[in-house]
Amino acid sequence: EQQSPNRQLCSFVTSGRPRQAAQVSEALEETSPSSSHPLMPGDLKEALAAGAPSTPHSPQSAYLSYIVIEAGSASSNPLSETEDLPTDPLDEKVTLLVQFLLRKYQMRELITKADMIDEVIKEYKDDFLEILRRASECIGLVLGIDVKEVDPSSHSYALVNKLGLTYDVRLSGDEGVPKTGLLIVILGVIFMKGNHATEEEIWKVLNMMDLYSGRRHVVFGEPRKLITQDLVREKYLEYRQVPSSNPPRYEFLWGPRAHAEASKMKLLEFLTKIHGSDPTCFPSQYEEALRDEVERASARNTSLFVKQIVKLTIFFCDLEKIT
Repeated sequence: EQQSPNRQLCSFVTSGRPRQAAQVSEALEETSPSSSHPLMPGDLKEALAAGAPSTPHSPQSAYLSYIVIEAGSASSNPLSETEDLPTDPLDEKVTLLVQFLLRKYQMRELITKADMIDEVIKEYKDDFLEILRRASECIGLVLGIDVKEVDPSSHSYALVNKLGLTYDVRLSGDEGVPKTGLLIVILGVIFMKGNHATEEEIWKVLNMMDLYSGRRHVVFGEPRKLITQDLVREKYLEYRQVPSSNPPRYEFLWGPRAHAEASKMKLLEFLTKIHGSDPTCFPSQYEEALRDEVERASARNTSLFVKQIVKLTIFFCDLEKIT
């Protein structure tokens, strides 16, 4: 008997995947095998290997995948349907709040504290900040977006991409969940591998995240199309043949849009924060990120200077016309 979509999603959760934080940590270890600073604490590795459940508030909690999948599904099930969800009351509210936030995001509707309490949190309003914190952690880790308070007076919130990336799947007619989290991981691998990563290296990392070429993923869709076509078309990635390779091999680099939008320092901070490490654990990447920050600051100052010159020129031209 074929499982309902809801039960398929729950089965995916109870299998313990993706445990994103642990997988990203392992992926980064793969990119920097010579590092003397292990990225994932030994006790976490042992716990995952033994199949021990993660703590309810940790970013690698098993219910992460459910809340992302369900929020991005086409199902019109009401938020009150909680069959097979986590049994802890706060975990259930986190699950429902993430669904609520992503649906608001997809519909481009304003998110207010009052709506979150009235429609989701209800009798747990005293735990609002904790529930919102956990939900924000989940969304940030898996999807690469932040929950930002945009109007403190009305307690209004918006979901914005991490790292200043402007990638918006809604503009291409995609009604699924944001793909920024996966993009950040790929940009991170490329950066950690010396600003270019072979196709084999990228797929090795994606396989660790349960993403396989030709196999549709319940969150990210078909990953090969996403990384070799969609993100290339959006100019976030460059996909090219490795020079002089015979038989032909391919590699990924940052595209022009990634260079324009993504701060290497913020990227390094995000990736190392996932597993409790520090950017300085990677000296060469840290030095490059510092240089990138200086170059960005210089470019911003130059742009500001040019704008001021243009304004002054217009002012004096108008002044001459008056006199």
